[in-house]
Amino acid sequence: MSPHETPGTAGNDPQREPAQGNVQGGVPERREVTVRRAPKYVPFLILGGLLGVAVAAIIAYALPGDPSFDRSSVFGFFMVLCAAGGVIVGAATALVLDRRSVRRAEHAVVESAPDADDEGRSGNLR
Repeated sequence: MSPHETPGTAGNDPQREPAQGNVQGGVPERREVTVRRAPKYVPFLILGGLLGVAVAAIIAYALPGDPSFDRSSVFGFFMVLCAAGGVIVGAATALVLDRRSVRRAEHAVVESAPDADDEGRSGNLR
């Protein structure tokens, strides 16, 4: 990856000249890419929030409490706190796994292949 590219724009370097190999059927273009398995953040956030709600339910219903407070109001209070904490823990976990995936990234060389549409147009159209 050149210094001008960001991770989402591999191969879109404005200072790089386009390869002429693909245009005239010559040598295919070769490009070096970085391959890594990055986590999706939304599932981690949702799972953290759900675990926080579960912890709030355990706090409100499984532990002995003050009889002057209704258990459902205690659950609502702790649900807000624990769900927010769970989302933060889920986000931190996703960030740690993302950093680990950057360290374990592998480099590969790919080359372009002709499209299937280009081969089918040669004589099969009526």
